[in-house]
Amino acid sequence: MMGGYGNYGYGGNSLMGGGGFGFLLMLLFGALVIAGIVMLVMWAVRSASRHGHVVGGTMPPTSAAGHDEAIAIAKRRLASGEIDKDKYDEIRRALDS
Repeated sequence: MMGGYGNYGYGGNSLMGGGGFGFLLMLLFGALVIAGIVMLVMWAVRSASRHGHVVGGTMPPTSAAGHDEAIAIAKRRLASGEIDKDKYDEIRRALDS
């Protein structure tokens, strides 16, 4: 009577029929997808923190070495003509406060 439709969805050769093997495959696939999403979020957070990205700008120097490096960068920018003496002095005042 149901010629041409086979037994799909009513037992037979469907994934869900035959002891739950299809259910276990679907469960495993779902767990892998969720684990992949979690790993992607973790990678994005670590990557952003490694490159110093912070909402609203870059992270300020937190140590004496960071302060010295910032001063050295400002000196190089002054020497290359990227900034003028007034801008350099402004950067120094901001870093010293």
